[in-house]
Amino acid sequence: MNIGARGSAVGAIGAAFVCLVAAGAAQTSAPVAENVYLNVQVLKGIPVDQFNDTMGMFASALLLDCVGCHDAKITSDPKAFALPTPRIQRARQMVVMMNALNKQYFGGQPRVTCFTCHHGETQPERSPSLRLQYGELVTDPTAFRFFPDVAAPPAEKMLARYLQALGGVERLSTITSFVGTGTYLGFETSDQEVPFEIYARAPDQRAMIARDGAKEFLWIYTGTSAWRYQPDTPIPLIELTGWSLSGSRIDTMTFFPAVLPKAFTEWQVGYADIDGTSVEVARALGPGQSPVNLHFDEAGLLVRLVRWVETAAGPVPVQIDYSDYRDVAGVKMPFGLLITWTNGQSTITLKEIRPNVVIPDSHFARPNVPAASLK
Repeated sequence: MNIGARGSAVGAIGAAFVCLVAAGAAQTSAPVAENVYLNVQVLKGIPVDQFNDTMGMFASALLLDCVGCHDAKITSDPKAFALPTPRIQRARQMVVMMNALNKQYFGGQPRVTCFTCHHGETQPERSPSLRLQYGELVTDPTAFRFFPDVAAPPAEKMLARYLQALGGVERLSTITSFVGTGTYLGFETSDQEVPFEIYARAPDQRAMIARDGAKEFLWIYTGTSAWRYQPDTPIPLIELTGWSLSGSRIDTMTFFPAVLPKAFTEWQVGYADIDGTSVEVARALGPGQSPVNLHFDEAGLLVRLVRWVETAAGPVPVQIDYSDYRDVAGVKMPFGLLITWTNGQSTITLKEIRPNVVIPDSHFARPNVPAASLK
């Protein structure tokens, strides 16, 4: 793993931060950061998954990876994550400043974040950019702000066209479960392809397994709870909370898309640019969950989903790109998924999907592994 200073291995933060040393406190089903990690001073009281995603916000906002802020000894000694450095001290000051601004001027809403000022720079730029001012306006498909466009087709039309492009609602309703096999590549596997399996059951249960030799990496969503399991780490099993939990449900529903039109209480529509191509966007909104942007190509197929994860420093995007649609029992299903977030990127390439397989309930249960391994 190449751990550099700026932008060279932003994805490495996902692998490195799970190596943080745990403090010897009792654990709950969703432990808070200071009960697990050493020397947590200002990011207290938040679940571990949100703490890790906050590290992703820092990495993305400043285009730094782990050693950009932490002591270089972390490459050989995980305890070094707890060592103070000038940049860690400044980051703590910035979090206090950010919280004070949001409390005083925005009623405590996370309107000011790390990215608000830094925009990928370690030092915020004070002068305007003429290149931006006079350059071509491009709509960023991962921007949290959304400007509805009255010229865009209504969401009902976009979704109906999408479902029809997949094979129609009647055929989609005949797929009640599936098992897929293929390969997985991500930071957990040192960017090496390993065998992969996915088990899914309508409307919203999913289990994904990547096997690297004797190691298993798990992503489970039961319909109400979700976990991520990474072996050989101080916190191998992390329970997902907040927008990460509701996001797991959203990701799973895309495998059974007939439920999508009624899964949200409000829709907005607009356009975005993906690699220079204009796509239609239906933004789904619902109480207690992240906005979800669904991007449809000219054929009506879903090519990208963008949602957000809440952190102590503001929302960070999770992006899933869908490709290689193939026929499965009369229904088109994506065989390629590229998952990108601030802590890394994963590529799933399916080689086979078997529909309507009986899947035992045990596949969607909480993984039978320790919630934490304190060191």
